[in-house]
Amino acid sequence: MKFSKIHSLKEIAALIDCHYIGNDDFPVYGMNEIHVVTSGDIVFVDHPKYYDKALQSAATVVLINKEVDCPEGKALLISNDPFRDFNKLTHHFRPFVSANTSISESAIIGEGTVIQPNCFVGHYVTIGTNCIIHSNVSIYDNCVIGDNVIIQAGTILGADAFYYKKRPEGYDQLLTGGRVVIKNDVGIGALCTIDKGVTGDTTIGEGTKIDNQVHVGHDTIIGKKCLIAAQTGIAGCVIIEDEVTIWGQVGTTSGITIGTKAVILGQTGVTKSVEGGKSYFGTPIEESREKLKQLANIKRIPEILKSIK
Repeated sequence: MKFSKIHSLKEIAALIDCHYIGNDDFPVYGMNEIHVVTSGDIVFVDHPKYYDKALQSAATVVLINKEVDCPEGKALLISNDPFRDFNKLTHHFRPFVSANTSISESAIIGEGTVIQPNCFVGHYVTIGTNCIIHSNVSIYDNCVIGDNVIIQAGTILGADAFYYKKRPEGYDQLLTGGRVVIKNDVGIGALCTIDKGVTGDTTIGEGTKIDNQVHVGHDTIIGKKCLIAAQTGIAGCVIIEDEVTIWGQVGTTSGITIGTKAVILGQTGVTKSVEGGKSYFGTPIEESREKLKQLANIKRIPEILKSIK
């Protein structure tokens, strides 16, 4: 998430009332999670295990809960609770604004687009030309939808990320200030849920088709011309490259990559990254030929035991 203007390190520190290391006028352009940070961004880290990763990332401002040596060309924000203060910054720069109309006056809707009754279109949503948005679709603030997109009834775009920190009193939610971006010629089935990025974008690539009751987690990037069948659950921060086929009831873990033109057979648990151009099946995931051989051999166990006797 980039800010509308450049802020100084001193200004950001004042917003969250914390000590900082760096020049007062050190420039801050935005804030992002570790996997999408660029120069000028703030990233937060609150566990020693990830200090080095954050300090060595592309982010030039690190919100951290310990005073450490500051890498050259970077600045530190020292906080006793980086998670809390990252939320404060999200709330300040991307606050929730309630709506009083079904279609926000700030929404931009292209020529030839049809929006059926009982839909909600939030603030600063952009919808391209010749789209069809069927009834009871909810499109949260800041979503971007391209041309010739069809969204079936009951789908929700832009709900909050499923991202929590466990505290003694319960779970503390990380506020979500990102977007959902749907490219041209995408088809989305009924009752799908596509969560917005925490600070970046959840993206569905051009020409991809998604069946009914599919969930896409925060910050996931789905490439061009993919096919994703019903009841698939895709976790956050997944990269699905172009022309991937995912059959029904597949589930994935977070932070993995599925390579170009891979085929994931139904009810597979994608527990790790997999190469493109191959077919996969089972939990844990394996190439489908190997997995099916294993299943065939299991059926032969009684016969093998008899032969031993």
